[in-house]
Amino acid sequence: MWAELKARLLHAGTANLTGVKADDFIAASRAGPGAGKAGSVFFSMDGRRVRLTLSESGPVMLEHTGNGHVVLRFEGREYEGILERPGLHCPHQAYLTITGSCIFQCRYCSVWKNRGSRRSIDEIEAMVESVFPGIDAISLTSGVLTGIHEEEAYVIDVVKRLLKFRLPIGVSIYPEKGTPFRLKSAGVSEVKFNLETATDHLFSVMCPGLLRGEAFAALCDAVPLFGRNHVFSNIILGLGESDEEMAGCIENLCQNGIIPVIRPLTPGGDLADFKAPEPSRILRIAGIHEEMLQKYGLDPGAALTMCPACTGCDLIPWRDT
Repeated sequence: MWAELKARLLHAGTANLTGVKADDFIAASRAGPGAGKAGSVFFSMDGRRVRLTLSESGPVMLEHTGNGHVVLRFEGREYEGILERPGLHCPHQAYLTITGSCIFQCRYCSVWKNRGSRRSIDEIEAMVESVFPGIDAISLTSGVLTGIHEEEAYVIDVVKRLLKFRLPIGVSIYPEKGTPFRLKSAGVSEVKFNLETATDHLFSVMCPGLLRGEAFAALCDAVPLFGRNHVFSNIILGLGESDEEMAGCIENLCQNGIIPVIRPLTPGGDLADFKAPEPSRILRIAGIHEEMLQKYGLDPGAALTMCPACTGCDLIPWRDT
């Protein structure tokens, strides 16, 4: 039942939160599906979670009855669950965006509209300190402030400062040649380099100025360094790819020891007129995803950081199914 409900909730995307004041359970985001919006909450039921962006016009109704207990009302049914307290951005992790602006203008993203926004290393350290030791991991993502090489160097400086917490550190940045080795040498535990689209053609349309092949080469280079089950790549579902193209992308990643993270499109940026994928398609692709992970002996449950460890925005095989 959970997989079907979560697919419908991911398609719906937004929720109207009412009832007892719930500020302690609301997370804000400077990147990803919730960037620039009113915040989000993590609804959990029987140990499984989904992230919902807050909106007064949301189709999902969440009534907070106190102490994190909520009733979710959706499609004529009620579900009892809890709101999970976020560490930073998501439960049990300090998940931080280092640079909240970008010189690239990917069509599904609005981060590039934020000019010159970057957190200092002291600020990042203080933010992690504010939720430590109540977290299990640190995850870092970033836009590109001035250039890919400069961004990586800054992220590595951040990583070196955060090693003091002795927690697994995951990093998601746009890579260049040698990035996996430099991140591993700096003490990073896991990496996520996002291919974003199921095909090279879609990438050229959606991410002008970037090269998908560079990201794929970095992913392949990362597997021997970080190990199977610790290298990931987000692929957005709903950009115009066919099921066959998505299946081919998933298998290509899995056979190279890389765990795909299939992210249903949240329409926004230049794609505000696009539609989120239907629940039936989310479930269908999740079935293909699970089959390929099993075929190539990969397990998202082994992830320590970032999206596969959180599961809030994606339908993760075995974690949700």
